[in-house]
Amino acid sequence: MAAAGRESAKGSRGSSEPLLAALVAGQRRATERVAAEAHVLEATAKRVAAALRAGGRLVYLGAGSSGLLATQDGLELPGTFGLSEERIRFVTPNGERFVIDSSGEDDEDAAVKAVDALALGPDDIVIAVSASGATPFTVAGARRAKEMRAPVAAIVCRLGSPLASLADVAAVFDIGPEAVEGSTRLAAGTAQKAALSIISTLVAGELGYVHDGLMINVRPENAKLKVRARRIVERLAGVDGGAAEAALVEAGGEVATAVVAAAGPLGAAAARRLLTECGGDLAEALSRLKGARSKVNASAGMRPV
Repeated sequence: MAAAGRESAKGSRGSSEPLLAALVAGQRRATERVAAEAHVLEATAKRVAAALRAGGRLVYLGAGSSGLLATQDGLELPGTFGLSEERIRFVTPNGERFVIDSSGEDDEDAAVKAVDALALGPDDIVIAVSASGATPFTVAGARRAKEMRAPVAAIVCRLGSPLASLADVAAVFDIGPEAVEGSTRLAAGTAQKAALSIISTLVAGELGYVHDGLMINVRPENAKLKVRARRIVERLAGVDGGAAEAALVEAGGEVATAVVAAAGPLGAAAARRLLTECGGDLAEALSRLKGARSKVNASAGMRPV
């Protein structure tokens, strides 16, 4: 009976409650650790945004589950925030075949060759992800990137790791033991996924791709996203669905351009020029429009709106 009790506590047979409780506790602990490192995530995002503004590339580096999480984050950025696919690169043991293959985690030579092939420089930035902070592939790739003068940001889940030590900035989450020993896709995976999502979304905000909590650079490539784009234009420009739809069509699906055009009202070309003059800052463009309308109303003897 005692042996059976120990097995059920580990979730092998019988009640799953002990394992469930340990899993939930691990997830909670992971998010708490991420919250404690929020200032590091913000600093990382500012570095990434600066690199992208300078014309550099964002390179995701990792192997195994960590590499897959990093890859997922990067793959979602073009559709969600309009980042160019050419500005996002991936270094994994399988190249840009996005699968988990643990056999490549120890291949330091492959990492060095992959980084060399990118011809990294100081305008680029690497986000290196490793739960242990000691994965040979990831550490070797990060070290080579540093030798090429590219800054490295690390996301790790173990204190005192080699990867954190060599990085320019490191978010370190002391997760503790996993509910299932060695399964870093659990609490460690949650911490890494949360950190990556926070960093990339903050980057989008820094670059002006998020306004009032909305994805103003979203690419309306399917029915769901077309509806979302229309609603964003309706809300930010203060127009009805028909006007929003028309503005989006004229703007070629560029949501921010459509917002400025509908709020103007301006043609898409003029709206695009105004956004360019404002460095892509939608808030600034809308502010200028409001100021221009106020001046027109005042000169006409009307009370500004």
